[in-house]
Amino acid sequence: MSTNNLLNLTTSTSAVWGGLKDDPDAPGFAVRGALPGDPDGVELMLEGWQAGMEEATHSHPGDDMTIVVEGCMHVQFYTRSEMQLVADGEVLVLNKGDVGYIKANRIHSAKYIEDCKLVYVHNGVFGFNEE
Repeated sequence: MSTNNLLNLTTSTSAVWGGLKDDPDAPGFAVRGALPGDPDGVELMLEGWQAGMEEATHSHPGDDMTIVVEGCMHVQFYTRSEMQLVADGEVLVLNKGDVGYIKANRIHSAKYIEDCKLVYVHNGVFGFNEE
């Protein structure tokens, strides 16, 4: 499995992996629960997207991690310049087996090139801010 480190995020630096708690009944094992059971947890979604679908330009309030289980998707990042959005860098291609991290509040869009099955993890309560 390859990892695409968007903005240099990794399992060490992304808030998605923060807050792991040692399990006293299982030495060497740490876990972070899901919301709402764990108030410091993550939200987890299993997503299915049809080829050709696109997500409008948006951001999320927390770091996120996407694992591509099946398919191919493209992510384009943007910056805001004088009240308009400007593409920031090349399109990032995520294929089956790839892991992508996106920093909180990073403006981006997504296009699903093939039918996709994704595991999506959001740090904290999920939010979708259309830009």
